[in-house]
Amino acid sequence: MLAMAPIERAIERGGLVARGAFALDEADRRSGLPGLEAIVLVGAAGARGWSAFAASPEARDGRPHPLDRWSRRVIGALATALGARALYPFEGPPYLPFQRWAMRAEPVHVSPLGLLIHADYGLWHSYRGALAFAEPIAVPLIARRASPCEACSARRCLSACPVGAFAEDGYAVAACAAHLRKAAGRACMDGGCLARRACPVGASQAHRPAQASFHMRAFLSARGRS
Repeated sequence: MLAMAPIERAIERGGLVARGAFALDEADRRSGLPGLEAIVLVGAAGARGWSAFAASPEARDGRPHPLDRWSRRVIGALATALGARALYPFEGPPYLPFQRWAMRAEPVHVSPLGLLIHADYGLWHSYRGALAFAEPIAVPLIARRASPCEACSARRCLSACPVGAFAEDGYAVAACAAHLRKAAGRACMDGGCLARRACPVGASQAHRPAQASFHMRAFLSARGRS
């Protein structure tokens, strides 16, 4: 049985963060993961995971999808070194169920914005890929924690968006993108989503301007305009 600690150290040396692990079951194997026993999620938390990317060739070469290309290179190299199979949330369709995997791997919950919220990192975290192993892993027990949203009556995240793109019944992607393309959307473009920033959980982990602006530009680029 594989130990988690060496895997976690290897991920950290690659500039990313181990985001928990879980054992696969027969249903997982029948759903396209035959012969595999365990998955370790790999991602970012707060600013951890950003500096390595920002210093990478992919971040500076001007080609499309720099973060995905960097993630593929780094996580692919980790998979080779650790004898694992690399999996990514941006490959598809069909897309792998990374949100469901995350809720099996660590104490995260779906927030009113639809993003997963972590009690320490708030909304400021992401999953860049996963390492799938053919051997079982000694997965630590998850310390289950209640969603911080349960104790939040203000729900400022739902009212902070200037164009009301977020509501209990979903996210108006087109309205959000249209706002970002206007001068009135500069605050969101330069500092990050105002709805996301309205959440008090993990506020100290919020993206700094360069990181926030990168992600907002990538969001718009994926919708046909830079």
